[in-house]
Amino acid sequence: MLTVDRVSACYDKVQALKEVSLEVNESEIVTVIGANGAGKSTLLSTIMGLLRPTTGVIHFAGIQVDHMQTEDIVHLGLYLVPEGRRIFPGLTVKENLEIGAVPSGKKTNGIYKDMDEVFELFPVLKKRKGQLGWSLSGGEQQMLAIGRGLMARPKLLLLDEPSLGLAPVLVDELFQTIVRINKAGTTMLLIEQNAFMALSIATRGYVLETGRCILSGETGKLLGNEKVKKAYLGA
Repeated sequence: MLTVDRVSACYDKVQALKEVSLEVNESEIVTVIGANGAGKSTLLSTIMGLLRPTTGVIHFAGIQVDHMQTEDIVHLGLYLVPEGRRIFPGLTVKENLEIGAVPSGKKTNGIYKDMDEVFELFPVLKKRKGQLGWSLSGGEQQMLAIGRGLMARPKLLLLDEPSLGLAPVLVDELFQTIVRINKAGTTMLLIEQNAFMALSIATRGYVLETGRCILSGETGKLLGNEKVKKAYLGA
């Protein structure tokens, strides 16, 4: 579904990605782990066309997208839930979800059917649907950010640090929900600092270090890798 082939990217003169390659197949959860500054968020920005690669090629669903505008990439079925949630704080929960539905091209009835599915996944959002975004807790804002992404009916959902800043009990619930979303048919690329949780639910994983992919493979093998255990799992 997604192929990143030897992609490099820079911020001004600082090289943030160095010939990174990865792939995501349909129905998978693939995770990318690494320390702060490893290039994880930069990778997602480059996939989404927010940052142009200096070398390499990106294909999604058989279409080369590394030269395309972000809005066109979204309409192909790629959607990013960014780090920090970035909901619209002055809009209600319902209005945030309605905005998320724009790329789906659905009419009103279809939009509200999808919204009901989001409310089934996150019941607290149904109770809060008339509240403004700024009044939600951190966990509720993260639910809203993911729900807004699902309203676009993405073929591939990119999640950037979804557990950041959440209490441990909410982190467990969040990862259970990510698994439910995947089982319902949404393919995912998950960027996450909580390496143990990410590797526990993903099919395959990649490890970024200073802009390079230094390890990749099935998550069971990565969990048992001594370098991964020492650097990311607290062993």
